[in-house]
Amino acid sequence: MGKGRLEAFSDGVLAIIITIMVLELKVPHEATLESLRPLGPVLVGYIVSFTFVGIYWNNHHHLIHLVRKVGGAIMWANLHLLFWLSLLPAATGWVGEHPHSAWPAALYGVVLFGAAVAYVLLQTIIVRDRPDDGVLRAELGRDWKGKVSPVLYLAGIAGAFVTPWISDICYVTVAIIWVVPDRRLARAAHAVPE
Repeated sequence: MGKGRLEAFSDGVLAIIITIMVLELKVPHEATLESLRPLGPVLVGYIVSFTFVGIYWNNHHHLIHLVRKVGGAIMWANLHLLFWLSLLPAATGWVGEHPHSAWPAALYGVVLFGAAVAYVLLQTIIVRDRPDDGVLRAELGRDWKGKVSPVLYLAGIAGAFVTPWISDICYVTVAIIWVVPDRRLARAAHAVPE
């Protein structure tokens, strides 16, 4: 299968995920600013989750650009990533409805942690399929963000049971450090001939 088909499918799933999340934003019945107040936590959750989907979309695009051929391992690893990301709307909705509760905050972190592990697995399989590519392997080896993120997710999951604010801080910190696109993949794509 060509990588264009994998990219198109992934883009479609991510677009649906964003659409589902935005549908959780219910329009208030009154036409006052005060009527927007209850939407605050849901809107904040949407913004954070939209940011995560955008980060994955951006980095996924660069990562798939490095794929030479799409085999079964890459397809399954990609589906594994999309599975975790597809849980994001439900987790976002639950956290938005219960912003001060431990279990929704912890589950949100579990979904983010699962997506991070799935992305690393996809990345590892792509590197494995390019054994001659020392540049790609070296660039991906310098992954401080990828090493810090799961630790912050686990801290957020555990911290949810102390106070959900700990979770919020951990998850938003990960989003902030990943807002700048992963330059390692761009460098690898430019350094290695297709």
